[in-house]
Amino acid sequence: MPDRKKIAAIVTEYFAGSHADVIVTKFLKGFPTDNGFQAPRVDVASIYIDQVSAQDIGVGLAAKHGVPIFTSIFEALTLGGDSLAVDGVLLIGEHGEYAWNEKEQQLFPRKYFLEQICGVMATSGTAVPVFNDKHLSYNWQDAMWMFDRMVELNAPLMAGSSLPVCWRKPWLEHEFDSTIDEAVAIGFSGLEIYGFHTLEVLQCMVERRAGGETGVAAVTCLEGDDVWRAAEDGRWSRELAEAACGEIENKPEGRIEDHCSNPAIALIEYRDGLRGAALMLDGYVQDLAYAARVGESESEVVATEFFAQGHGDEDDVDGPYGHFAYLSLNIEEMFLTGAATAPIQRTLLTTGMLEAMLDSRHEGHRRLETPWLDVRYECREPVPWRPVAPRPTGACLDPWPPA
Repeated sequence: MPDRKKIAAIVTEYFAGSHADVIVTKFLKGFPTDNGFQAPRVDVASIYIDQVSAQDIGVGLAAKHGVPIFTSIFEALTLGGDSLAVDGVLLIGEHGEYAWNEKEQQLFPRKYFLEQICGVMATSGTAVPVFNDKHLSYNWQDAMWMFDRMVELNAPLMAGSSLPVCWRKPWLEHEFDSTIDEAVAIGFSGLEIYGFHTLEVLQCMVERRAGGETGVAAVTCLEGDDVWRAAEDGRWSRELAEAACGEIENKPEGRIEDHCSNPAIALIEYRDGLRGAALMLDGYVQDLAYAARVGESESEVVATEFFAQGHGDEDDVDGPYGHFAYLSLNIEEMFLTGAATAPIQRTLLTTGMLEAMLDSRHEGHRRLETPWLDVRYECREPVPWRPVAPRPTGACLDPWPPA
């Protein structure tokens, strides 16, 4: 039997329910899925925690599972030696006491962490796969550096969140080369933290359209009553938004406006003419959804809820967050095969759209042309690990981890 792959986990903070917990802990304990419990096929060999807080659980989990915690990223990657000694890296730069800027972006050190990871790979003459949790960076320059540096090192890079591999109710995925005229994704919460998720829902669906992805020409952020006025002016489709919200069960009765006092929207003008929108309805919904107008006649409306276990379902708030199991299994697949299971260009483009949305808001909600978002790619590879049901069932709802 070949030796099992060794993985380093580089995280900002590790507390119960944190992204480190819902990802790294699964690599330690295993992955709950609809088809049963999946044991890890790789080993966490080292952990680096940038900020060990009073609520930390990482130190105890590491001790329980016999995983050393190192005091530097270099040591975690070299296992205390002089050169790279792991076969893959989990980079989870989410949570922790880090500064915010005037655009309400938290300045997580994802690029700083990856610089050190790339430095060890470069000086060791060895490239290994890296997964970066969520978007690449809070600014486009850093995101492009991360993308370019990993290409330069010929190191596989995967990024993003669990949303593209969540349960969908009803199941919806556009066929490749579909005709999509307009699409709307529904989200909630803060513009940066869940704006990324909402844009990612939009992007993972529309990237399958005819011609593939060609990039984004302009982004406009609107808030408050200007959101509804823009719908009246035909700048985004209220019909699609209501179709998407119609698939969300956990929402109050009545009009959206009666529950959402300060909506926000990112109007996305794609370079090929597709119109997209990420509509944030905090106070009305606690789930994400998507709808699009499709077909040659552009008359058919399709919609789905993106169901994340533990969001919007009182029975699941303390559950195992099975959607992160599917994300983690796809990350593990990359560690084993050396090939990313999702296009890094999706996260690169979504990172840029998110920054443009926040820049537009910061600059008085102006339309911001984005010639730098000339990101082109096609997504045609099947995703290895996906849910098999519209909602978590079976093992995903059993006590976790199994006794």
